[in-house]
Amino acid sequence: MSVTLLDQTRKIGQLLHDNASRVVIFNDICEVVGEILSASCMVVSAKGKVLGIYKKSNRLTELIADSVGDMIDGDLNNRFLSVLSTKENVNLQTLGFERSAARGISAILLPVFFAGERMGTTFIFREDSDYEVEDIILSEYANTVIELEIMRAIYEEDDERKRKKEILRAALDSLSSSEQEAVRYLVEALPGAEGILVTSKVAAENHMTRSILVNAIKKLEGAGVLEVKSMGMRGTHIRVLNETLLQFYKETDTVQKNPEKKGAYYDLI
Repeated sequence: MSVTLLDQTRKIGQLLHDNASRVVIFNDICEVVGEILSASCMVVSAKGKVLGIYKKSNRLTELIADSVGDMIDGDLNNRFLSVLSTKENVNLQTLGFERSAARGISAILLPVFFAGERMGTTFIFREDSDYEVEDIILSEYANTVIELEIMRAIYEEDDERKRKKEILRAALDSLSSSEQEAVRYLVEALPGAEGILVTSKVAAENHMTRSILVNAIKKLEGAGVLEVKSMGMRGTHIRVLNETLLQFYKETDTVQKNPEKKGAYYDLI
């Protein structure tokens, strides 16, 4: 039996090696664990969103979700979060499931942590069979892989955010002070991350020449910060590709209104 367990843990561990080019593999882990344990498996975020799912049986449908991105029942998620260590052969009625639906179903709950912070829960359940020691070991190993994937996803997101900030800083450094001011007016005029603007109107409303605004837009387009498309008489369609631009000008609005903080202007990116 120990040889079988070793083979099963290797099968889960192999997912990490096969995932070099992707961000997360929660669905893959759920599927492998589900097939090995003949069970259904879900990974749910701390907010109750389904990150990965594999359903072996459709018998248990209340309170839970069917697809990645769906939200599970709020009370159920709160009960998940109250579990701080692995709980095996859980009585589903204690989680809020109806007796008729929970009858004959055994479950394992495993909290998912990263750097001491609760990130979610792994929920495994199956019919007509309690979980043995080997099942629990396998589940905890799979949960560790899930925690590693969450850690990697967080670090990759941080790296991407840093990269976008560096690109934006370089782009803004290429602008004159008047062009930087023009970009601020541009961001204020956009209804969100994209919209159609008449550049001559934006320039006139802010008492600047249209050429300054157009030059700033072209420089940011060249840096990959903006996507620009002429709409003829309607104006210019502008889409922000680097969302850090919007956050930057939102945060620096206070700096603009408080000159004594001007030294912190670029510290925000």
